[in-house]
Amino acid sequence: MDGTLLDLNFDNHFWQQHVPLRYAEALGLTQQAARDELMARYHVRAGTLEWYSVDFWETELELDIMRLKEEVAHLIAVHPHVVAFLTALRASGKRVALVTNAHHKSLTLKMSRTGLPGYFDDLITSHEIGLPKEDSAFWERLRARIPFDPATTLLVEDSLPVLDSARTYGIAQLIAVRRPDSCRPAKDTGAYSAIDDFSELLPIA
Repeated sequence: MDGTLLDLNFDNHFWQQHVPLRYAEALGLTQQAARDELMARYHVRAGTLEWYSVDFWETELELDIMRLKEEVAHLIAVHPHVVAFLTALRASGKRVALVTNAHHKSLTLKMSRTGLPGYFDDLITSHEIGLPKEDSAFWERLRARIPFDPATTLLVEDSLPVLDSARTYGIAQLIAVRRPDSCRPAKDTGAYSAIDDFSELLPIA
């Protein structure tokens, strides 16, 4: 979801600028000192369920994370051509699932702001599965929830570690997103086929 369907600028701004600002205010630190401390703490949790958990960070930092997200929620934005792509998928009769590492509280906030839920048959978080998408065992657990054929499933994803885990599991059709954050340069997607935006996946008229 974040960086794929939605602009990752919201999350990058939130965790790298807004949380350090509010953490600095709460502890009487300089913003740079707060940011340095938080970056180190984030790094330790990267790729784990805790990293994606609102509840974990609320306890860890003693901050009301959801209230802070609301403060910058105006930055939540859908990437270009996403709605057209999802509309085409629905029209084709394919089952469409949003499978995200985002915590259910973040998912609820973003879906309420974007109006995207109606385009999906399933909305599933890694917290429900019990593993992050970076773990290749995630996909087998997901398959028990929503049966799918790895050979015919398409996964569009901005995270290279997640694409790696999906490839290890055997999902055959993998597409990376080059610009998950509209405010940052395109990133190297390695050997994965990649798109700049979802217009590249729309049927040719």
